[in-house]
Amino acid sequence: MKTNQSFNSELEESYITSCKKQFAYYKDLADKSIDRLSDADFFRPSYSGKNEETTQNSVAILVKHIAGNMKSRWTDAFVSDGEKEWRHRDTEFVHEKWSREAYLTYWEEAWKVLFDFIESLDSTNIHQTLYIRNMGHTVVEAMNRQLMHYAYHIGQIVLLSKMYSGAEWQSLSIPKGASVAYNKDKFSKEKSKKHFTEDL
Repeated sequence: MKTNQSFNSELEESYITSCKKQFAYYKDLADKSIDRLSDADFFRPSYSGKNEETTQNSVAILVKHIAGNMKSRWTDAFVSDGEKEWRHRDTEFVHEKWSREAYLTYWEEAWKVLFDFIESLDSTNIHQTLYIRNMGHTVVEAMNRQLMHYAYHIGQIVLLSKMYSGAEWQSLSIPKGASVAYNKDKFSKEKSKKHFTEDL
């Protein structure tokens, strides 16, 4: 019979591994969607309203916002608040005079900060408290909060890429009309324990 300690250790390891793969999955979705965009579409607002409040974000802005949040949340996460003094959230929604390459360099730097944080997790620190705007979070709560936040915005990136690609769009998941064949293939194989991203 497993002891509580061994059970908790396995659970912690499983959670950390799962988070790393899940974050990587959403990054991959975003990267593939961004790769399909022309420079013009990368910077194009999805809708230009009559005022700033009704103008929707471009993919460039979404990239900048996700990256800004990510750098702030995960830099020195155990010793400083996740909302850093050097972060200026409002400016993340303003276009910089940057090239597309500069936006994507910023994006990659931010993901490295996140994955470095995940790599640093083990049984000695996973139970520590993290703070975001002075609100205490367990590591699990902080990770789940940000995973959902990034997935929310990455879904917007995928949607914009799909809209701008039109008939040239190629599905990033199971294509329409292919569910039966996809399921048939999956159920033809032996049961196995793996993260779903390993079989995409």
